[in-house]
This record gives sequence, C-alpha cells and structure tokens, in this order.
Amino acid sequence: MRFEVERKFLVADEGWQAGVTRRRRFTDGLIGQFETGNKVRVRLDEDRAWLTVKGERVGLGRPEFEYEIPRADAEAMLSLVCDTCFIEKTRHCVPHAGLLWEVDVYGGTLAGMILAEVELEHEAQAFEPPPWLGREVTGDPRFRQSALLRRFGEAGRVVTLEEVLAGPL
Repeated sequence: MRFEVERKFLVADEGWQAGVTRRRRFTDGLIGQFETGNKVRVRLDEDRAWLTVKGERVGLGRPEFEYEIPRADAEAMLSLVCDTCFIEKTRHCVPHAGLLWEVDVYGGTLAGMILAEVELEHEAQAFEPPPWLGREVTGDPRFRQSALLRRFGEAGRVVTLEEVLAGPL
C-alpha cells in the first residue's frame, strides 16, 4: 500500500511551460465515491490502464492502491460505467528544486482548468514553491476531481475557474 501525500495549487502564470520534461494524456473516470471520501477510478493513458482505489483522507494524505488492467477493460468502463462523467487532461512534468511538479491542463468538460500538484514524502516536508505557483487549494473541496465533474454535470457545459471559485466550499 502506498500513502499519498499531495498538495494542490492554482497556477499563476505560464512560466511552468519552459520547464516541462514530459507530457502524458489521461482520461479518468469516476466509478464510485463514498461519503467517507473513499473513491474508485479508472485511468487510461497512451500506454496503459489501471484502477485506483483511494482511501479516506488523513491530514494531507490518503492510502492509495493501483492495479493495472487491460486497456479494453478500461475503455469499456469509461463508456459503460462512467457514462460521460470523465476527465481528460494532459499532465506536464516540471522538475523544480528537487521535486517533480505535475501541472494538469484539463480538456473536454473542464477545458481551461490548470492545476499543479506535488507529492511529498510527509506532510511536514518543506519545499520551494516555483515562481509560477498560485494559491494553494489542497483542502478546498471545490477542486477535487469528483466535485469538478459534478459541477460540470450541473452546468451541462464547460465550467470555468471563476465559476468554481465562486461556488460553495
């Protein structure tokens, strides 16, 4: 079992683009979410597919289990189980001050949304924020992928960052 400690931020400007070392396209579909915060998702990229089970949050972290699955199964889950409730994004890897930042540029239903994440070894780990980093949204429930999908479903159209920020906490 892996314990994921992750912090999430808005992006203040396009300065991150100069440091990109790798890009990957993802499609994520939410299979199930529970009141405790536990969730199950299917993810597909250019090379592989997998299921992820995330446990209840404890501070900034949560247990995470990942299982690789056949690509055809992931595609079937996205179309049959997740319906149109999925996220498309391109993840840009940007090393900075000894850590790997992941800048997610959303497409499809969340086109225009850009969030940066960094995984830490422990909650108290200090880090140097990159100059392009904006406001931290780690604990903000409006920026969880499930909340973004729900917001899109309610709107029935692309949801803007301004709309997410104006929404209830």
